[in-house]
Amino acid sequence: MTINKLDDLQVFLAIAEAGSFVKAAAKLGLSASALSHKMRGLEERLGLRLLARTTRNVSPTEAGERLITSLQPLFQRINQEVDALGELRDTPAGTLRISCTDDQIELCIRPKLNKFLRSYPDITVEFYVDYGFSNVVTERFDAGIRLGEAISQDMIAIPVGPEIRLVVVGSPAYLQANGMPQTPYELTSYDCIDIRHKPNGNIYAWEFEENGKEFTVRGQGQLVFNSTMHVLNAAVDGIGLAYVPEPLAEPYVAQGKLIKVLTDWSNYFPGFHLYYPNRRQNSPAFKAFVDAFRYQHETD
Repeated sequence: MTINKLDDLQVFLAIAEAGSFVKAAAKLGLSASALSHKMRGLEERLGLRLLARTTRNVSPTEAGERLITSLQPLFQRINQEVDALGELRDTPAGTLRISCTDDQIELCIRPKLNKFLRSYPDITVEFYVDYGFSNVVTERFDAGIRLGEAISQDMIAIPVGPEIRLVVVGSPAYLQANGMPQTPYELTSYDCIDIRHKPNGNIYAWEFEENGKEFTVRGQGQLVFNSTMHVLNAAVDGIGLAYVPEPLAEPYVAQGKLIKVLTDWSNYFPGFHLYYPNRRQNSPAFKAFVDAFRYQHETD
């Protein structure tokens, strides 16, 4: 196959992924009319319609879906092999795409990020803040970050933070006005600031443990976010109680802006891990990223 035909196939994948000629054109640095011309040429050569076009978007036809399924693994392999050529360079280079949440960036990435970027000026890192638990393989991320207990067994998981627990916090003013809860069961009487990870998902239930038995409580309040940082800020502002990673709340606790409650009911569990498919990520740039952000125990 000629280079031009390979280029047209990549254009097709980009349009199918974006669902729009305009969005794909912006990503590829070409005009929408140029992409439309390439697609017409590809479809004419194949004798098949690959994209169904409407006034608002485009979507793959049955033939297009079949071609996507065949092409994506091949182009992923090509990209991996091209990245692996970085081993021949003096310094690692390339672009890494990481799926994570804003609190994970704050706790695990931000403290080391400046040093990493200065050490590897030829590496670009793109962080995609996502509470929807996107599939890192199908969405073509190099890796993602999740709590250790939530990672599939077919993934490689590298700790990027220590064991962690989530704690209930509230501002001094809110707790003075509403009283201190003595057990998690009382939380239904408080204004709880909740988080919903996906638009069509459930409100995240607050998890506790009593005598070795785990249980959850679903509080009620007027405010729901899909970002832990905003939940935390709302608690600082005195709107209600929040359930957040303890290290994220500690600076505010030290400043007297938040008070931790019900800590005896909260247990530690495996912290945040960088995870990725075991058949991928051998590029020097990715190895440098893993080495830089891997969590090291104090006793190591």
